[in-house]
Amino acid sequence: MTYLKFADATLDEQAALIFSMCREFGPLYDYFARLRDMNLPDAWIVSGAIYNNVWNYLTDRPAMHGVKDVDIFYYDADAITYDEEDKIISDAEAIFAGMQVPVEVRNQARVHLWYPAHFGFDYPKLDHSREAIDRFACTTHSVGMRLNDKDQFELYAPYGLKDIFSFKLIPNYNLPNKETHLNKGERLCALWPELHLEPWVDDVPAELVPRPDQTLYLVE
Repeated sequence: MTYLKFADATLDEQAALIFSMCREFGPLYDYFARLRDMNLPDAWIVSGAIYNNVWNYLTDRPAMHGVKDVDIFYYDADAITYDEEDKIISDAEAIFAGMQVPVEVRNQARVHLWYPAHFGFDYPKLDHSREAIDRFACTTHSVGMRLNDKDQFELYAPYGLKDIFSFKLIPNYNLPNKETHLNKGERLCALWPELHLEPWVDDVPAELVPRPDQTLYLVE
């Protein structure tokens, strides 16, 4: 199974492949460059646009296969009204118009205001975008990247990259996201049959709750 050839590679080797992929695979670099030019505070492309395309890259599928939208996080605690966020969303729609898939932009400084009504449980007030990356329903999803002013990619992977390169969907028990983990996992496994979906464990012991490591921040 050649698609697993990087599963046991070092973190630096896995990151190097992702950096290379984001420069040369389909439209990815253009998404990062346009986001950088928006000059949003603490802005990252996160989750599926990255890990889905690693799977595409390693299984010889087209770039953006299975990617519904490109998720963008930013953090602006001084602009947390709905209207202020909606203005950024409208700006992004114009800037990314014509791209292969649309973007979805969210201010992580205001997620705690709407999350309980949408998902049925509380969400903490965050201090920066990386804390939101820590809390995805699956540790495999917990990855973010951005392009800096030196044209270098910066990558944040609080649980490492092994789950992505092992084609495993591992639950993240930092929030009670069982339904999201299983529903997204079912969709992803239909698109990439190589995946293994690890089931959600109810009443998980404390030692199984993953601890994000914010030092797992790499620069190209």
